[in-house]
Amino acid sequence: MLRLTLAQMRRSLGRLVAAGVAILLGSAFVTATLTAGDVITRGGYDAMTATYGDADLVVLPTDGRLSTLLDATRGTPGVTAAEPLVVGWVSFASGRRTVGETVIPVPADPSLASLDVVEGRAPAAQDEVALPAASAERLGVGVGDTVRSTWTVWSEEPATTATPEPAEEPTEEPAEEPAAAGPVRSDDELAPQEMTADVTVVGLVDDPHAAWARYGGAGLAVLDSVVRWSGGTDIDDVGSAAVLVAVDGDSAAVRSALAQVLDDAEVLTRDEAAARAVESYGGGNVIVMVVLGFAAVAMLVAALVIANTFQVIVAQRTRMLALLRCVGARRRQLRGSVLLEAGILGVVSGVAGVVVGLALAQAALSVLSRTQNGVPLPTTVQPTLGNMLIPVLVATAVTVGAALVPARAATRVSPVAALRPAEAPTVQARPGRVRLASSLLLTVGGLVALAGGIVLARQGFGVDVMLPLAIGVLGGGTSFVGLLVGAPLWVPRIVSAVGRPVAAISTSARLAAANTLRNPRRTSATSTALVIGVTLVVMMSTGAVSAQASLAREMDERGPVDMTVFGMPGEAVGDGLAEGIAAVDGVDTVVPARYALVARPDGIETEAVVLDPADAGILRDEVAARALAEGRSVVPRSWAGDVTSVEVSVRDTALLEVRPSATDRALLTTQAADALAVDDVPSVLLVRIEPGADAMGVLQDVRDVVADDTVRVESAAAERQGDQRVIDVMLAIVIGLLGVAVVIALIGVANTLSLSVIERRRESATLRAVGLSRRGLRWMLATEGMLIAGVGALIGTALGLLYGWAGAATVFGTIGDVRLSVPWAHVGIVLLVALLAGLAASALPARAAARTPPVAALGVD
Repeated sequence: MLRLTLAQMRRSLGRLVAAGVAILLGSAFVTATLTAGDVITRGGYDAMTATYGDADLVVLPTDGRLSTLLDATRGTPGVTAAEPLVVGWVSFASGRRTVGETVIPVPADPSLASLDVVEGRAPAAQDEVALPAASAERLGVGVGDTVRSTWTVWSEEPATTATPEPAEEPTEEPAEEPAAAGPVRSDDELAPQEMTADVTVVGLVDDPHAAWARYGGAGLAVLDSVVRWSGGTDIDDVGSAAVLVAVDGDSAAVRSALAQVLDDAEVLTRDEAAARAVESYGGGNVIVMVVLGFAAVAMLVAALVIANTFQVIVAQRTRMLALLRCVGARRRQLRGSVLLEAGILGVVSGVAGVVVGLALAQAALSVLSRTQNGVPLPTTVQPTLGNMLIPVLVATAVTVGAALVPARAATRVSPVAALRPAEAPTVQARPGRVRLASSLLLTVGGLVALAGGIVLARQGFGVDVMLPLAIGVLGGGTSFVGLLVGAPLWVPRIVSAVGRPVAAISTSARLAAANTLRNPRRTSATSTALVIGVTLVVMMSTGAVSAQASLAREMDERGPVDMTVFGMPGEAVGDGLAEGIAAVDGVDTVVPARYALVARPDGIETEAVVLDPADAGILRDEVAARALAEGRSVVPRSWAGDVTSVEVSVRDTALLEVRPSATDRALLTTQAADALAVDDVPSVLLVRIEPGADAMGVLQDVRDVVADDTVRVESAAAERQGDQRVIDVMLAIVIGLLGVAVVIALIGVANTLSLSVIERRRESATLRAVGLSRRGLRWMLATEGMLIAGVGALIGTALGLLYGWAGAATVFGTIGDVRLSVPWAHVGIVLLVALLAGLAASALPARAAARTPPVAALGVD
């Protein structure tokens, strides 16, 4: 049987190549998806933890002295380096130019560095600093030049010429982002005093992964200088977001040892710290969920396309299998021959698909690494054994599984019965009733599970955050399989309904419409191939567009103000400063606002800005603006969850009507501020940036304007722009996957239409014999192809929109309300390509059928 199997493969080489191409592309799609998933996960995690450098472990202090924590960490066996992540703020001046700069300490271990020294060297003494290239350019200095540093200390003695220190960053959530250093002090007890010193610029630094984009970049200094510029005397006086740890050997063993030594700290791996940061976007690891969702859908759809194509080929060989039965072949031998053929085809095509998939992933990565600056991406693909083995196993298993059912059906009937044409399934026949019942059961059950996944995601319920996604993928896949199982029962009816107006065009069109009903199984198989591909394309496009809108909304909620300029607490910012910022290119609106430190219910102080409802248009978050207009303050959801009222304190204590939000800073109404006795002095400026403006460039320009004032400028828009770059890369990878999906869909419809035309050469010859012209035959087959492809595209579009919206609601339901969008441009392109694919798929075989003499065609088996 092995020789017979190989001989059959050589005899059917042309048809097997067509099936092999589909299997190859399916395997390549799975390989590219899994490889891209690794890139997305690694790139997203690296973007979230760029401030941690290449630290093996991250220690988050929960209580106690930082110096004690550092000593205990450094004394743990296996720890090669441990550095505190302290963030300071200082003003540098050269001549009449001044810039405010975030500074971080130079780590002893280069692996813990988040900044690269691109010119000169790293600072080694207290009178040295390394500046970002952009800051050095604004100051007009280079390596070797001297600048004057200005910072603020707090003294119990009243200062006569004190310059206030900018308000401190909150430090309650260190895992998300390092907080600006500096102890929180009461204005009633301490007075600010301005200090100055000359420092030498010894190097220029670059922020390759946009770790400090929110602060407009950062410079390097020794730890003592960062502490001194932060207004403290030692590291226990300043805030710290984390302790970065490098280990030698087994990091798991070192982590276990640290956990036993450090009672007042939490020890995380770098990926766990990244997951903690990602969870701030809504309580779930969105990046991993998106990747797993794409991988699961890719495997399912590739399996369906491969199965559909191979089933058509094996079904066409039913007559040959019956003839072999007539000459003495046993059922088990024939079944084994077909399965062996499928196994060989699956393995060969699967291996080729892995090579093609890795090549596609490498090509996409090469393009993205050159065009997406500031986004951490590897330069080469790093295939794993699983990423290479899984596509081959999937391709082989699916190919064998696709051949199993036709082979079993061909060997279970008698040879004489097998030589007769198969009847189309109907609801009245028993197999048709079984098919209908199975289809309804799978479809309805799957849709119920899909709806359940959406509800779980919206309610935030589940044993694990991945549970809603798992249920949603299972439900969506089950319902889609149910629809495909029943396709022979309902697809021909839809094609017939659409074909009635087409039949009135010409005789060829009337014959084409009639042909779609003559063999419902063939029509459904051809149309289903495109339904699968179009559903995938539209689903991913819809999901990507909806995800982009949902993530944009989440970022707007987290940072509702594009830019905030903090002045002296308790003192009004000057009108000249507001006018200067308003004159900066890219600035739309500037609104003065009051500022206070609000005591939360748990006693921890959080920054709050007072905003008049009339100025609510400054906010990006429309929900927060409406809440303020309704008289409700907006507070971080971390305060007390989804509550409607909360008791807070400033100078007085009051019960406020509130709306919880993902924002890190509270937004108080003027009535709430008056009830809390907040200073009636506008000490901050809220800035809205014009749409389309470069947020990073505007941040630098605003810092130039406020350079003569000791103020702090924070830009949520700059952070949003950095995050958007990561999202754009993810969407670019998805678009690359869509290109592969389109090719798979076109190959699928081309295979089934081509095989359909080849199978009907005898019918075509009969039509030629009774007077149909060659041109009429070509137009008949072309019209039939476009009709079936067009209906498949319409069905796939409807299903793609449904599954795309459901997927977006499941993945991003934990964030809040998901904005469902329709990618109209993609839908239009898909429909056009589907019609052209139907025309092209039937063009060559139709031309061959038309050129074949009727007498020769009648002899074709």
